[in-house]
Amino acid sequence: MGSWISTWPNGPDDARLPALLCLPQAGAGCQQFRAWAKALAGVAQVYGVQLPGRENRWREPMPQTFGEAVDAITGELRPVVAGGRRLVVFGHSFGGLLGYEIARRVTPDVLVVSACRAPGHWDGAGRGIVEDDEELDKLFDTAGLDPAFLDEDTRALMVAMLRKDAVLSLSYTHTPGEPLRVPVHAWSAAGDETVTVGDLAGWAAVTAAGFRVHRVEGGHHAVLRRPGAVLEHLAALLRDDETAAVTTA
Repeated sequence: MGSWISTWPNGPDDARLPALLCLPQAGAGCQQFRAWAKALAGVAQVYGVQLPGRENRWREPMPQTFGEAVDAITGELRPVVAGGRRLVVFGHSFGGLLGYEIARRVTPDVLVVSACRAPGHWDGAGRGIVEDDEELDKLFDTAGLDPAFLDEDTRALMVAMLRKDAVLSLSYTHTPGEPLRVPVHAWSAAGDETVTVGDLAGWAAVTAAGFRVHRVEGGHHAVLRRPGAVLEHLAALLRDDETAAVTTA
């Protein structure tokens, strides 16, 4: 079985730097974060979470439940951050939900989510992707991809990954408990038709350590298409810069 966590070292001292764990959106792999490792060289060692069924884990079966995936990721993450190493967790869309459950098991210094419903707003999320081709096309649109310009094989691969992750998300049930003792930052885009203002605001209820919303222009995947602002923000959090302190939104 392949590793659930990948990294792209920049130098021999990376292990002494803070760790940034990045969790991708549904239907995607973690190789998109390779460029982030270069952008944050000398600031952090970047790790990407790789679910089965894509990229270098294409032939591996998906976990049966959401909790199984979280437990596997957490098991690999603990030795990475042993000894009090600073950890910032970033998750985009479906990756934000994974990031939240990981944060409940391995306490990071900060949790950052983007374009992601709060945990209590995930009931049934993903059902449309599983059942409705029009919903799939809409999701391609939010990513800036026109289904009419995708060749048949590429579209089939993307559909397969999206549906696998959507099925996994449907196995998720939020079990309320003690709020996180770490700050939560949430990023949203003005043109996002997938995650509402209310969906995002719900994150305030999951933490007792402060919550802040950051807004950008664009659609559901705006933060990934133009990552400059979020990378600057993550760098400040990784440095524990006071300018990135959380305030209640």
